[in-house]
Amino acid sequence: MTPQPSHTIERIGIDESGKGDYFGPLVITAVFVDATTQGELRLMQVRDSKKISDGRILEMAPDIKTICPHSVIAIGPQRYNELYEKIRNLNRLLAWGHAKALETLLERVTCERAISDQFGDERLILNVLQEKGRKIVLEQRTKAESDLAVAAASILARAEFLLRLKRLSSEVGTTLPKGASPAVDLAAKMIIKKHGQERLGSVAKLHFKTTKAVIAGLA
Repeated sequence: MTPQPSHTIERIGIDESGKGDYFGPLVITAVFVDATTQGELRLMQVRDSKKISDGRILEMAPDIKTICPHSVIAIGPQRYNELYEKIRNLNRLLAWGHAKALETLLERVTCERAISDQFGDERLILNVLQEKGRKIVLEQRTKAESDLAVAAASILARAEFLLRLKRLSSEVGTTLPKGASPAVDLAAKMIIKKHGQERLGSVAKLHFKTTKAVIAGLA
């Protein structure tokens, strides 16, 4: 098989972490991959972060950051809640984060193509892209994590999410579980009992149904 010329291999992968987690930030990451780094990522066995343990993700992330130009946009719970209050739509918030991550990286690299997961209307991201981002061909597809650049972005996003979730856990003195589950509900109750209801907004995404359920359960 004839190897592809590097200009067709060069691309930016974009992915996010934290959108389904009640606690912690929303993190969107963009990673630039070329012919050289693609080979290195393959050797590192980079794949979709959902198929890798948290411990391994935290080990792999610094190596990916070393070899690949990247940008990380982390929206902490407090800022997330402010933005959601204004935007009132998770897909529009995700689109804003994807555009920001892409444009931040395009300040450092020149690239003609980007790949991201498909969510909502594909025009959402295109509508919020600024001048630099509008020159790029943005490919949105389902199961985009099968692409190496998107898989690398998914690992960096998850690693950043995990580190920030741990930091938030230390700040409130309660382990903040991932996802949305009875353990998450219990942690939310503990925070309200320890610190008051207003503190929840500094660690959690308040528009989740969990918030109403927990507050109603404490009434």
